[in-house]
Amino acid sequence: MLAELTANAVADAESRRAERPLAEVESAALARPAAIDALAALRPAQHVKVIAEIKRSSPSRGSLAAIDDPAALARTYELGGASAISVLTEGRKFGGSLADLESVRQAVSLPVLRKDFIATPYQVFEARAAGADLVLLIVAALDDDTLRELYALITELGMTALVETHSADELDRAAQLGARLIGVNARDLTTFELDRDLFGRLADRFPEGAIRVAESAVLTAADVAHYRAAGADAVLVGEALVTGDPISNLSAFMAV
Repeated sequence: MLAELTANAVADAESRRAERPLAEVESAALARPAAIDALAALRPAQHVKVIAEIKRSSPSRGSLAAIDDPAALARTYELGGASAISVLTEGRKFGGSLADLESVRQAVSLPVLRKDFIATPYQVFEARAAGADLVLLIVAALDDDTLRELYALITELGMTALVETHSADELDRAAQLGARLIGVNARDLTTFELDRDLFGRLADRFPEGAIRVAESAVLTAADVAHYRAAGADAVLVGEALVTGDPISNLSAFMAV
């Protein structure tokens, strides 16, 4: 599944590249104001930080919410106390787009994450051109050379990489990069099975000083408490916010 999602995302990016060449996107990326410091926004605090996600659907859950106005939802997240906004820009399975990210960037003052299956420099330049402050890199989808290349480019453009892992080996690879924002996704993107205890089993492998993000399997305050007790500094939450009351849910999550 992960290989298919990544291949499709790259194919879609190549289609966009045929309409908008790399030189044009690179120029637009370099013309953007400086990216917001996501590490400062997600720095560990007395309460858990929340990366609130704009997510219409997923391969595992199907349709979740229409989200006709992603900018309005992002403003609600900001009002509710979220520390960053994640925008799914993958179109085939998640129903997102770069236009969603652009509209969210204009609507909020928080750091904005481009969450997609990033595997090429073109996609990184697209992210910055659209206003992203963070870019997701999924270790399982990338070989070491590509991972290093994309991480370096994201850093060079002033953005922050959220390096997503699913195993001890992948977390070690993230540490070797020097990654300062590392996520553990409870959902195995090769099988889409959930393991809420994975974060806790890997917690002692995070490099010193890295911000620790728990991803997936966050539906209730009890789930947030579970991750917090295991050492999470932040949680990335999508489904619980787009299918429920985002303000009350954010309040409950941050009270943990």
